[in-house]
Amino acid sequence: MTKKFILSSIIATFIMLTFFIVKTFVLLEVIPCNKLVQWYEYLSVIFFMIPFYFIMEELIKKSRKNKQGIKSTEALLDDSALISKADRHGKIVFVNDKFCEVSGYKRHELLGKDHVVLNSKTHPKEFWANMYLTVIKYKSIWNEIVTNKNKRGEEYIVNSWVMGEFDEQGNHIGFISVRQDITELYKQKMDIERKNSYLEHAAKILRHDMHSGINTYIPRGIKSLERRLSKLLVSLNIPEDQGEKHLGQSLQLLKEGLAHAQKVYSGVKEFTNLVKKDARLDKAPYNLCEILKDYLKSTNYSSQVKIDELPTKDVNESLFCTAIDNLIRNGLKYNDSKTKMVHIYKEDDNTIIVKDNGRGMSKEDFEEYSKPYVRKDGQKESGTGLGLNITIAIMKEHGFTISSEKLEPCGTKIKIKL
Repeated sequence: MTKKFILSSIIATFIMLTFFIVKTFVLLEVIPCNKLVQWYEYLSVIFFMIPFYFIMEELIKKSRKNKQGIKSTEALLDDSALISKADRHGKIVFVNDKFCEVSGYKRHELLGKDHVVLNSKTHPKEFWANMYLTVIKYKSIWNEIVTNKNKRGEEYIVNSWVMGEFDEQGNHIGFISVRQDITELYKQKMDIERKNSYLEHAAKILRHDMHSGINTYIPRGIKSLERRLSKLLVSLNIPEDQGEKHLGQSLQLLKEGLAHAQKVYSGVKEFTNLVKKDARLDKAPYNLCEILKDYLKSTNYSSQVKIDELPTKDVNESLFCTAIDNLIRNGLKYNDSKTKMVHIYKEDDNTIIVKDNGRGMSKEDFEEYSKPYVRKDGQKESGTGLGLNITIAIMKEHGFTISSEKLEPCGTKIKIKL
């Protein structure tokens, strides 16, 4: 209420109270009904009309505003939802334009018909029996996802709310239905579920079938190869140092490649664990400098990465190293410098920095390329556009935040708040 309304109400109330007090005293013959009293009564009525006018003005304005608000709400609902009304027998008596648009029927084709004209026969009789029970017997609002069929015979999905209409005696006289068309959302949901099933199947293959190859058969094969080569060198009278010179480096490359593959496999395996319902990330306290150096030692770019002293934090070793490795490889890959380098250091005990001397990535670029499958137009380097997105997801699972800053004249500074 406005100040004018409140003040007018106070003045009007005061005038009415004094008027009734004077009239009461006159009736009780406490004071005589003379000219002065009559003039007071006359002036009370006159002066009462002034605040009464302002009170009525405010009430009319409020009423108009409420009606306008109701009309706006009705217009919004009419434009965005499928609305229909039916009589107590289920015969349609009203449909809005949105209902006709989505169902494909003209208004005259629906009026007087039963909603069965839209029935896709997807739902059993019990489904609709529950609707009638909820709406008529319990006088509650029924809400379910319903698959309907349009005039062309195509299915469409609606989120439906149905309530009953009742007269003053409580007798059921009809139905009001409001529906939201969610066909596209439902299709997207089904597509995501289908793709998730593929991912779950890929995760099972990775966890069970690839595990045997990477952690069992290949290590056994390398050990067997070493033994056989040793015997072959002896049988051919080739000195051991010469054999090491010609074959040792190749074997060492195989071992280092296997060790790196096992680390990558371990990280991917940990990531697939998060697909499970109510999954929790396994973490333990690690010195971040030590685990990163150990992870990188078998890579061919370890010499291009400088790692300073870093804090000890609770992390999932495999996933954390995978995430930082993604940032390192991006810093080296998108880099036109003659001497490509990545420097990892701590800003404080709760912040580590991954800095490169590459092309540089602004905050805006970082936000854009964080989206899955997004890559820069005309980019000469190949890639999937998933590395940064996965890195951010891993950091988020740890409860860490990550941001980017473009350096001048070149380079990117990635800040990770632990």
